[in-house]
Amino acid sequence: MRIGELAARTGVSARSIRYYEQQGLLVSMRTASGQRIFPEAAVERVLLIQRLFDAGLSSRRMYELLPCMTRPDIRTSWLTDRLREERERAVAEMAQLARTVLALDCIIEDVTVDGPTGGSAARAVA
Repeated sequence: MRIGELAARTGVSARSIRYYEQQGLLVSMRTASGQRIFPEAAVERVLLIQRLFDAGLSSRRMYELLPCMTRPDIRTSWLTDRLREERERAVAEMAQLARTVLALDCIIEDVTVDGPTGGSAARAVA
C-alpha cells in the first residue's frame, strides 16, 4: 500500500510515517518512480509505534524494543525489564512534576496581592 493509504488506515500523518521510516522503525520498498510501498503488516506496526509514543518512549528506545515486541520467538525478560525501566522513568517524572506544581502553588500564593494571609512567605516569617 502507498503511504497515503497507510496514513488513512492508521490515522497517522504521512509525515509521521516518513519519520518512522527515517528512524528505522518502519521499512518500505520503493517503486521504480521512488514511491514508498508498505506491506499490510505496516498497519499494525504503525499502530504499535503510536502506542509506544503514547507511552512516552523515544524513537531510539523503540528501535531497541520493537524487534522483541514484534517477534514472540525472541521475547525475553530483557524486554520486560526495559519496559519496567520506562515505567519507572515516567513515575519519577510524575513525582518531579508534582513537586513543580507544589512549588508553583506556593509562589502563586506568595505573589497574590489580595491573599488572606499575605502568602506563605509571610507565614514563614511570623
